Formats: sequence, structure tokens, C-alpha cells
Amino acid sequence: MNWKDFRLSFSLLVLCRLLLAVTPYVDSLELDHDHQLSSPTNSYVRLQEGIFLYKHDVDPYSGGAFYHSPLYLSLFTTVLPTSRFLCRLVWTLVDALGAWALVGIWRERQTLESSSRDTLIAAAYLFNPYLFLPNLALSTASFENMLQLLALLFACKGRASPALFFASILLHLSLHSVLLLPPFILLLLSSPHSHLVNPKFFIAYRNPKASLGTALSYIGEFLVYAAIMSLCCTTVAGGWGWVEKTWGVVLTLPDLTPNPGLWWYFFTEMFDHFRPFFLMVFSVHLLMYVAPICLKFQHDPLFASFALLGVLGMFKPYLTLADPGLFLSMYALFPEIYPYLYHPLVTTLLHLHAALLLPLFHSLWLDQGTGNANFFYASTLVFGMANGAAMVDAIWAGLRIAVGGRQGEDEGEIAVVQE
Repeated sequence: MNWKDFRLSFSLLVLCRLLLAVTPYVDSLELDHDHQLSSPTNSYVRLQEGIFLYKHDVDPYSGGAFYHSPLYLSLFTTVLPTSRFLCRLVWTLVDALGAWALVGIWRERQTLESSSRDTLIAAAYLFNPYLFLPNLALSTASFENMLQLLALLFACKGRASPALFFASILLHLSLHSVLLLPPFILLLLSSPHSHLVNPKFFIAYRNPKASLGTALSYIGEFLVYAAIMSLCCTTVAGGWGWVEKTWGVVLTLPDLTPNPGLWWYFFTEMFDHFRPFFLMVFSVHLLMYVAPICLKFQHDPLFASFALLGVLGMFKPYLTLADPGLFLSMYALFPEIYPYLYHPLVTTLLHLHAALLLPLFHSLWLDQGTGNANFFYASTLVFGMANGAAMVDAIWAGLRIAVGGRQGEDEGEIAVVQE
């Protein structure tokens, strides 16, 4: 597909999303109050409350309802609109930019100007229900996903400064994005091309000009950007209280509003004297995946980033559908693993099962009052199993591709393709 054809098809996809966003029926659904689509850290309703308090010279971080970054306060009180209609347009354009970045990552991985899969990849992002439903709910998770993809795109292009700049902004919107910094650095030091078939030590694929000093300079540049963003946040918030109410919230979990994640119910039932220990366990648990995944997929840092996004899409404390949605849309970047997926049908059925149970049990508990918290948490466990199955199967396929899993027609032996 040439560039002109892709521009036309991409414009049509974005137009369809715009029409969906401005449909009057969407407002009647009150999606911005749905706990599956937004959490306390990215809810549009809470963002509006924080903006109202900020405009009336009241510290939005003095209470216990506003957990957004001060960067949102500065944007929505200066540049971005606050009316619901205009916000729907902005959110749709944010998703369009994310889809464009995803297509750009695909092209960098394949070293192509354009390809026949461009429109398919854009559609996999724009029409993924796990992504466009939170977008219709005006969840700020759409901004986080866009920044994630832009940072990956510039890292794939080898443009360190914009990649690290977007990563530093993302850090202030979502603390757990710092876990993706190691594969980002590896990606900047090597290339986004697929080396899953021929895994070797990182040094075999790194840029000849890359060195330990280069990696340290990238880390230093990231820290400088992060420090500048922190000073901007402090200036906007009028103090350092935002740190406890943004970064601190994802570590201490003060708000146990239900969500599709695995944390909230566990800590609802937790005795207070056990709480600090298990908060530490749950937080450190996420750190445990970074080193093994980066070491195992050091030959393909883009795939390592993809795998870590799958981990976050399952174990993030304030989870929404947008978190696993990004991981599932990125499946389109790795068609080479499709023949080696072990249980794609089971994974698909689990997601379909969870997609039915989540809204059903959510309604039974919180709308009709005929159920209880166990109903909804049971559906989140099914959803967690679906996300875990997708993540494990992708990692398994990424490892198995190095050894041909299909038996030869005559020999009946496994064909080893790894050098």
C-alpha cells in the first residue's frame, strides 16, 4: 500500500472514530463513571473536580479525590478545552496519534516505507474495544498510551532526545512506566528489527557506536528531563504535595475503588497491620520481571518492551481496560510469532468470557444491588487469566520461534533455526 492510499484509509478510520465519539448516544451511557474504563488515577470526573478546585485557588491535592499529575492541570487550564464535546475531539485525535505511532513502529521494525499491513495495524489500535471504550469515557489512559507509543517510535528511529523526553512526561503520568526504561535504553543502543529467530548476546546487534558511556548519557538525559518536569509540576501545584498524591498513590493504594485489576479486592479484605508488608510485596513483584525479560530478549528490545507492557497490563495497581488493550494491539507488530502461539483460541475465549462477565457482574453489584463484591472480583480474576494467557503465550512464542516448533514432513524432527 502506497502512502497516498494509507492516508486515505487512515483518514477514514479516524473519521469513523470521530463520528462514534460525537454520537449523542455515547453521553447517555455515562461511560466516564464506569469503573472498568477509568480508575481514580485517570478518571475524567476526578480531573474535572481537580481543575475546578485549581481555578478557584484551592489546592486540589489537599483532599483525597484528585490523583492526576499537575501537568494535566497546566494543560487543561491553558491549552486544552474542558467542554465535554471538545474533549471528545481531543481524545479521538490522541488515539489517532497513537495509531499513527504504532504504524510507524511497524515500519521501523520491517525497514519499510509502507506496507499492506499499515491499515490493519491502525485499525487494531483505533477499533480495539479495550482502547476506544476508555477513550469514549475520556480516561487519561489514552494520553499515557499515546506517549508510550511515541517514546517507542522515536526509540526505534534512534532519536534519543525525543524518546527520552516523552518517556519523562510519561513517568509523571504513570509511575510504573519507569519499568520500561531498561528496554528503551537497549532499543536506543541497538535496533527495532526482529531477531527472535536468531537470538544472540546484545553485543552482536548493538549499534557499533554504542557503549556503556552512551547508555549512561541516555540515563542522565532522562533524569534531567524528569527533574525539569518535576520542577514544572511543583510550580503548577505550588509545592511538593503532588508527589504523595500521584506517585505515592500507586504505591500506597489509599483509594480502593473497584477496577478490573487484581489489587483492590485483596487490600479491601486486608487487615491494616499486614497492609504495608503486602504493599511492598505487590510493588516489588512488578520489579522482578524487568531484568529477566530484558536479559532473555536482549536481542530484541522492542519485543522486551512489548512483554513488559503485558506484565503491566495484568498487574498494574489501578488497572483499566486501556492497559491490556495497548498490549493486545501491539500483537500486530509481531506477526512472526503467530505460528508459534500455543493456545490462541483459549486466550481469545477467555477475553470474550471476561468481556461478558465484567459489565454483567459490575451492574449486578453496583447498579442493581443484587450481587456483592465477590461477583465483580470473580470476573476480574477471569480477566486477569485472559491477560496472563495472552502475555505468557506471546513470551512462549517469542522463545519458541528460535527453535522451529513444526516437525519436518519427512524427518519427523524439530528443525533448529537458531545459529
